Amino acid sequence: MSDVRGLLVRYLRQRSELGDERLFLETLTREDVRALLASRAPARAARPGPARAAPAREGAQARVAAAAAASAAAVPGTHERSGPALDALRQEALACTRCRLHQGRRTVVFGEGDAKAAVMVVGEAPGAEEDRTGRPFVGAAGKLLDRLLLSAGFPRASVYICNVLKCRPPGNRDPRPDEIASCSPYLEQQVELVAPRALLAVGRFAAQALVGAEASTGTLRGRVHRRRGVPVVVTFHPAYLLRSPERLREAWQDFQLLRQVIDGEA
Repeated sequence: MSDVRGLLVRYLRQRSELGDERLFLETLTREDVRALLASRAPARAARPGPARAAPAREGAQARVAAAAAASAAAVPGTHERSGPALDALRQEALACTRCRLHQGRRTVVFGEGDAKAAVMVVGEAPGAEEDRTGRPFVGAAGKLLDRLLLSAGFPRASVYICNVLKCRPPGNRDPRPDEIASCSPYLEQQVELVAPRALLAVGRFAAQALVGAEASTGTLRGRVHRRRGVPVVVTFHPAYLLRSPERLREAWQDFQLLRQVIDGEA
């Protein structure tokens, strides 16, 4: 248990560094958090009262601890666990010249993760760091996404992550309609091959692509949509959250809604 507790402490420190302890006060009390961060000892042992926490709180703590353990146990470098069909689609995408974006790209950012993931995360388009590494959601925005996923019990290695566009738009500008149309067959096939139990649309263009509604992220979030029978949860892009930390709590709620969908509670 000490190893799991240590992982949980690291996770709580990460939440504290983001400047919003409310994210974990939904499942832990303020005293629990301070005790964990200060002593790495079981918070309940140091507090008077009943020795057993409420079942709902215990379940949430166990889920976060288990997710932290799974995330820490992931083998470095095993970013992609694809099946043959996804590998073939990747090779096709690497040579793609369907739209103007191939002229300025360094790397095609196809996607990564578990080919049989229950959750598929769909973003908008690669940024500079993604274009350099060939991996979706890296850098500061990627770290925030990882932490939000972990807060709902989803280590990054357990999900599949990709973007609507596979190539970076110049200057990180918004995707254009013809670029989305050219790239959408890759996304369609990725969704079909992974066959997730739920989709997480990250950002406006991803939300519009998956939900099929011309509306803002703020309008679409907070409820479960359907795409060909598959539940879709919409949330803010982590790059936006880094600029607007006051929306972080709303984003956390979206990830908890995603958890409820997977658990059959929403």
